[in-house]
Amino acid sequence: MILTVTLNAALDVTYHVPALVPGATHRASPTGTRAGGKGVNVARVLHALGHDVQATGFAGGDTGAAIRADLAASGIREAFVEPSAAARRTVTVVSEQDGTATAFNEPGPRLSIEDWTWFVGRYHELASRADVVVLSGSLPPGLPDHAYAQLLGATPVPAILDTSGAPLLEGAAARPHVVKPNADELAVTGEADPLAAARRLRSAGAGAVVASRGADGLVAVTGEGCWRAAAPEPLHGNPTGAGDACVAALAGGVAAGAPWPAVLADAVALSAAAVARPLAGDVDTTTYRRLVRLVSVEELDADLDR
Repeated sequence: MILTVTLNAALDVTYHVPALVPGATHRASPTGTRAGGKGVNVARVLHALGHDVQATGFAGGDTGAAIRADLAASGIREAFVEPSAAARRTVTVVSEQDGTATAFNEPGPRLSIEDWTWFVGRYHELASRADVVVLSGSLPPGLPDHAYAQLLGATPVPAILDTSGAPLLEGAAARPHVVKPNADELAVTGEADPLAAARRLRSAGAGAVVASRGADGLVAVTGEGCWRAAAPEPLHGNPTGAGDACVAALAGGVAAGAPWPAVLADAVALSAAAVARPLAGDVDTTTYRRLVRLVSVEELDADLDR
């Protein structure tokens, strides 16, 4: 079983507009309202691919009830903890003119020490039954930067961490199996070059670093080597869920014990297949099956991993 953790779950609303023009009035086409947050999106992709997955995190109030109801309707097992404060909402506006997505994310509910203590106890129980754990997304207000590191210290199985800023640095020091930053999130290392930044995160404690670079694919720095992987063609659509699809592929690959080149090819293809769908958490399986055989995976100089 793969356990996904979304400490800052959300109810996601997505709109499509012909073109996004600041200061203008838009006629928006609502695409959907569904349970969201990075870990929830990962769980949705894994479930669609046939993996045994369970989602947990915080989801309180009426918004939290809507999140849990949507997961149940989607057939995804959940074990969310309900704090007293309501879960957040997010709005994503996708421009059909250029495929860009603009997100408006509420910060999330402020959690108490009691909320966190309750969740940590629940997490211990769930993680003990998992084969892989995925920890994804921002921390809600009230939690310290080392919250993910605390969970990682209590995780008895391989864990994948996808977050940013200080929680990424704190989490990397807790030795997760993989961290998955994007190009912007690598900046927290102080390194401008993606490979140098990935090396720094690995030196900080991460077992492997897989850095997503949008249309340029992935770079990976691991204990077994360094690779660059890229799709054979650009895809246009909604890139919002591409990173979460990448994490889903990493989790599935780690659970299966697949070699890194195969895992990276899968991650690139699944990310591209997510761009082809209008909602984060969905993938176009036809696109995925076509691209996974065509992704180029290039091994880089071993000296890069020093």
